Amino acid sequence: MKQDFYEAVKKRRSYYGISKDEVVTRERIAEIVNYAVTNAPSAFNSQSGRVILTFGEEHDKLWNFTKDTLRKLVPPNMFPDTEAKLNAFQSGYGTVLFFEEQETVKALQSKFALYKDNFPIWSLESSGMLQYIIWTSLEIEGLGASLQHYNPIIDEQVKNQFNVPESWKLLAQMPFGKPIAPPQDKTFIALEERVKIF
Repeated sequence: MKQDFYEAVKKRRSYYGISKDEVVTRERIAEIVNYAVTNAPSAFNSQSGRVILTFGEEHDKLWNFTKDTLRKLVPPNMFPDTEAKLNAFQSGYGTVLFFEEQETVKALQSKFALYKDNFPIWSLESSGMLQYIIWTSLEIEGLGASLQHYNPIIDEQVKNQFNVPESWKLLAQMPFGKPIAPPQDKTFIALEERVKIF
């Protein structure tokens, strides 16, 4: 039975224990991504969001070169913890890579100079909404995911591996898979401190 929207919003969490077991088909996940990219809001309907979806060998390559990159940057005594975290992401079924098309942002800055400083901010907001739509949709399908940010240190490898246009700026990575461990407990700040109603 499908969850309703509010239940999906509540259950969407960061899952770090995920496996490669198939929960839904690759085609269904691609359908979710395509739907989200088509329908996510964007400033001036700029449609600046871009996505690369990886499975199987390509998913593994992503996390292998992320490990190789971090191995050069993280002190050797601290690397085992980093490697364990990256192995957990690699143990998933796939990864969604989120980008924003910078030429689109620049064109809007040029066309609407009054809002020039706002377009990069609005671009990030659009990406956040796209990420959230996909993340919540994966939850509805019974998949666990988390949002990671190994950019910009993996930008060059990502561009080379996946033939990414220069104008696509990498913003986040979302490994996903079958949940094999529950998410961490979540605490909440009192709503009175977060919401004002007049």
